[in-house]
Amino acid sequence: MNAQGNVEGTSRYHEVHARSLADPEGFWAEAAKEIDWIEPPKKIFDAAQGTYGRWFGGGVVNTCYNALDRHVEHGRADQVALIHDSPLTNSVAKFTYAELLGEVQALAAIMQDFGVAKGDRVILYMPMVPEAVVAMLACARIGAVHSVVFGGFAAKELATRIDDAQPKLILSASCGIEPGRIVHYKPLLDEAIRLAGSKPKACIVLQRPQHICDLTPGRDYDWASLRRKAMNESKKAPCVPVAATDPLYILYTSGTTGIPKGVVRDNGGHLVAVKWSMFNLYGVKPGEVWWCGSDIGWVVGHSYIVYGPLLHGATTVMYEGKPVGTPDAGAFWRVISEHKAVAFFTAPTAFRAIRKDDPEGKFIRQYDLSRFRTLFLAGERADPPTVEWAEAQLKVPVIDHWWQTETGWCIAGNPVGLGMLPVKHGSPTVPMPGYQVDVVDEAAKPVGPNTMGSIVIKLPMPPGCLPTLWNQDARFKEAYLSEFLGYYKTSDAGYKDEDGYVFVMGRTDDIINVAGHRLSTGGMEEILASHPDVAECAVLGVKDAIKGEVPCGFLVLKAGVKRAPGEIEKEIVALVRDKLGPVAAFKLAITVGRLPKTRSGKILRGTIKKIADGESWTMPATIEDPKVLDEIGEALKGRV
Repeated sequence: MNAQGNVEGTSRYHEVHARSLADPEGFWAEAAKEIDWIEPPKKIFDAAQGTYGRWFGGGVVNTCYNALDRHVEHGRADQVALIHDSPLTNSVAKFTYAELLGEVQALAAIMQDFGVAKGDRVILYMPMVPEAVVAMLACARIGAVHSVVFGGFAAKELATRIDDAQPKLILSASCGIEPGRIVHYKPLLDEAIRLAGSKPKACIVLQRPQHICDLTPGRDYDWASLRRKAMNESKKAPCVPVAATDPLYILYTSGTTGIPKGVVRDNGGHLVAVKWSMFNLYGVKPGEVWWCGSDIGWVVGHSYIVYGPLLHGATTVMYEGKPVGTPDAGAFWRVISEHKAVAFFTAPTAFRAIRKDDPEGKFIRQYDLSRFRTLFLAGERADPPTVEWAEAQLKVPVIDHWWQTETGWCIAGNPVGLGMLPVKHGSPTVPMPGYQVDVVDEAAKPVGPNTMGSIVIKLPMPPGCLPTLWNQDARFKEAYLSEFLGYYKTSDAGYKDEDGYVFVMGRTDDIINVAGHRLSTGGMEEILASHPDVAECAVLGVKDAIKGEVPCGFLVLKAGVKRAPGEIEKEIVALVRDKLGPVAAFKLAITVGRLPKTRSGKILRGTIKKIADGESWTMPATIEDPKVLDEIGEALKGRV
């Protein structure tokens, strides 16, 4: 038997996936029994509704009730629901299901006092604090639609989201905390409201002790004062029934310009899909401790810091810190050990950072990880060398899986609860139940095994996926449904092998055309990452007068490497030529101190490419540290 209770070598995956495609309504009707409905759905799938159909039409439900109230009513009142662990403030706070419910009832009542009602939008501009979870659940409780925008996001970007969502209320905080610095939110919030044409009725501001900000009279209200008054008066908002097809939240895709794309998540489909995934995909049981090391500003944080684990009756960990530097490369192992987490979900880039600082894994052996069963990676492609390092160091399954903001949960993964399938490094394994994933050519015709093409999802999408964009049905069709008839376009490129395993090799715009040869930058990155001195890397196509594009590799070396960068760069060029041949035209490898990334750890390849090509570029709104782009510009001087 393995850690998940399955006999080694057996998996129910193939029969379950086949059933989900042959009888989707029967499959999802069964999964929907895990949800407490106020009124059960009249139609499991209604093809006549929405742009491609809607799930659970006629159903009435409340997401907050399913996340909190029902657990309090059925024996989990005293179980810890949320652990907030912040090495940045040197604090740990724990909330039982009953305590968390009390906080949510009070905040929901406060929001109602400000006139927030079912269907109204509320923007959350918050750091990684428990109040952010309370705010999301309070919105869900009263049927308001929340839209989380990263705390510290640029004022102009926040303003575009205010104009699109037109929130009645904004919930924010005085500051966020990063290693060695305080990020002042209030000036950014004030400027965003000044720039926005749509003005919120009020702002509720959480004053953090690390920085107290001034409040604007008549518009801003102190969170703690409102909470204290509501608690003293025993104010509690009841759950408001909403339609399964009503929106739960809007989440804007990162780095957009102009009118942002607001991904809509509905209540019913989201409830059913993320609840189903907690055991069937992640292998986590109610009552166990689960940690998702993301940020609530990302879809991963929505689905698996807040909603998924609480719907499942698990204990969720919320972490305000970094993989390294808070205080060291053992931070993750300390959290897993201290809180007895059985599974952990993070981005591959976090592991590359840990591997760079602690290549021998010395910190790992300082902590008791005996309860830890599975590591899940997602966010960008998990390169095989990083996965192999994690497997060797942790001695647990390391599961790559692939999904998007738009889908809200996993498209392709390795279903731990159904019985793990053999791992193939470089692949997130197989499509999850409900997803028919095809690889097609430009004419939307499926291609054979091991042939590169566009990865698409057959319509209808399963529950949990976006039904549309906020107030932009036509843009939704144009962006996602028009290019490949009958399919949703993922904008990812890759292939499926003869066993049906999916290999995501990069965004479709990461496939470069070198003298007529279509080459995957993801495949080249695998080769670069296999070099023993390389901690992380990025490959992108740069302009070339003769070949159109040629690949350029950027390398970050492991800590403690003493050799000359030029020597390693030559070895890298030889390695790519050896593995891919001269057709790759790979002649340029450049060593840099670090790579520019978003706050979720995605490498900003598009911006690097524009700098390399000498094109004009704008500062990405989600960048973690803008100074890195100057470093990239310096490294490129005289090289391209």
